Amino acid sequence: MAPSVRKREVGRGERVLPGVWRLRLPLPFPGVPHCNAWAVASGHGVVLFDCGMHEPGSLAHLELAMSQVNLRLEHVRLLVITHAHIDHYGQAATIVERSGCEVWMHPNHEHATRAARDPEAVLQQRIEIARSAGVPPEPLAEWESARREGPSGVAAPIEPTRPLLPGVEVRSDLGAWLVIETPGHAPSHVCLFQPERRLLISGDHLLGRISLYYDYGYSPDPVGEFLDSLDAVAAYGARLALPGHGRTFADVDAHIEGNRALVHERLDALVAALRSRGPITAFEAVSAVHGAEPTPATASWWVQETLCYLRHLEVTERAVVERSAPDGPERWRATG
Repeated sequence: MAPSVRKREVGRGERVLPGVWRLRLPLPFPGVPHCNAWAVASGHGVVLFDCGMHEPGSLAHLELAMSQVNLRLEHVRLLVITHAHIDHYGQAATIVERSGCEVWMHPNHEHATRAARDPEAVLQQRIEIARSAGVPPEPLAEWESARREGPSGVAAPIEPTRPLLPGVEVRSDLGAWLVIETPGHAPSHVCLFQPERRLLISGDHLLGRISLYYDYGYSPDPVGEFLDSLDAVAAYGARLALPGHGRTFADVDAHIEGNRALVHERLDALVAALRSRGPITAFEAVSAVHGAEPTPATASWWVQETLCYLRHLEVTERAVVERSAPDGPERWRATG
């Protein structure tokens, strides 16, 4: 019997609230079949929050989704990026070219724009991180080959017209949206909050299904930043979240607590592994964090996540790192 092939989704648009439309855009990633862009009415057009990944046919999916709710690219008056990952930022340059709109994004976007400008340098940096983490040569070579053959996901690097920082307001027919800095998932991550309606455009900071991911190598403690960002969002009392993937959800406080609990659960499991098995590499520690061995589909994500937990333990003085040889992998052990 031939192996089953997952059918790719197509762009789909739907109204979720008066003046708010969800644009569901397909992605090529296993387990992450789509992302959301959000169109919010603004005068004779819309503010578009996020825009999907660039790949062959991706703009047609966005146009299809918009057409289903009687919108066109020409209606985009402003493009707001919650964070500079390819599935949220990838089509920005094309949309700006087509619509003539401005793009607003947090200024700490090097984690994405540098990769678009100099992919080879960034790839070599990621390979060296993986070697230091103890990833064996064979899976590392497979990952490198896949990265070289795969699409960049970004139409072209583009700088923001305006930096998206606290104090900046995004105007719409629903009222102004406030900027909340929420680094952790990505250094450039922000959430947008509409106070009268208590709506939160949450990007990937909060999703309906708890799924943790952090960018590694661009800040000293992504996990600590993420925990602080959970506190920052909790202070606003949002009652409905419009996330970067999946459907809207109302129990925002419960999702905040669920994310916080899972982070601490994984940190505790990692400390226990360091105490019983250390010194160990980040790659060897992955199974303690996730309760399973990494697969080709999860290895890159899980190793990066584990490295971020290890750095947080180092910052909070619960773990230390050492090298047995100058070119050998880093090994971690618990303190005390």
